[in-house]
Amino acid sequence: MCRWLAYSGDPIALEEAIFKPKHSLIDQSVSSTMISVPTNGDGFGVGWYNGKGEPGIFRSIRPAWNDRNLREIAHHIESGLFLAHVRRTTHAPVQMSNCHPFRYGKWLFVHNGLIYAYDKIHRDLLMAIDPDLFPALQGSTDSELIFFLALTFGLEKGPIGALEKAIGLVEKLSRAAGIDHPIQMTIGVVDGKTLWGFRYSSEGNSRTLFYSSDISAMRELYPNYERLKIAPTNARGIASEPLSELKGGWNTVPESTAVVVCDGKVELLPFSPSSP
Repeated sequence: MCRWLAYSGDPIALEEAIFKPKHSLIDQSVSSTMISVPTNGDGFGVGWYNGKGEPGIFRSIRPAWNDRNLREIAHHIESGLFLAHVRRTTHAPVQMSNCHPFRYGKWLFVHNGLIYAYDKIHRDLLMAIDPDLFPALQGSTDSELIFFLALTFGLEKGPIGALEKAIGLVEKLSRAAGIDHPIQMTIGVVDGKTLWGFRYSSEGNSRTLFYSSDISAMRELYPNYERLKIAPTNARGIASEPLSELKGGWNTVPESTAVVVCDGKVELLPFSPSSP
């Protein structure tokens, strides 16, 4: 399984989330503590927005812990909204087009998890993608396919509803093919302003996902903690694993839940897939 994080708030250098925390994404790429196989070395990617709200991406098939270019750009690029992902493949080959985040227009998308027995429904899912979107599909992962299904079902109008339809279709086709628990997922989506996170699995035993606590409240609890002193007051994060060990710093996203982050505020909403 993969690991990912997302940041929303006043601009910070990418390295403040990717490299500097005690249990940073780079640390998780080598020694993840919440999955059975601790290494995630099948490529990485980072996507960020500039001051005009335009998304840029940098992806590589190299292990994240061994890429000097990642360390270089993470030190120099600042952004108020970004996603980062380290990959451990389940079935698709290690190639750049299969590295996250995936981009379409203003949207960026990352995924941790898999569609079980993907080969049995792969063709049917491909045929469900809007023909106008199909030429933009570049890789061979189930993750990118979920993204394009969400675009097909109205991501622009509402990410929660679009993903409920996309995952509902996956479950419908999978169960018709005799697969009882079709999907396992955590997902991150951004549009340049708002960050959405999703935690869901067909069996109700999803991969881990956390959201960070309010910075002002954490400063009251830990007035001498240096990283809290320099963090923007409106900083919020979503991550596969907590980036620090501070008690109360990270909160579990409940099962079947969407997390919406904007302007330092967090909202938890139900996520209930249904077939379109």
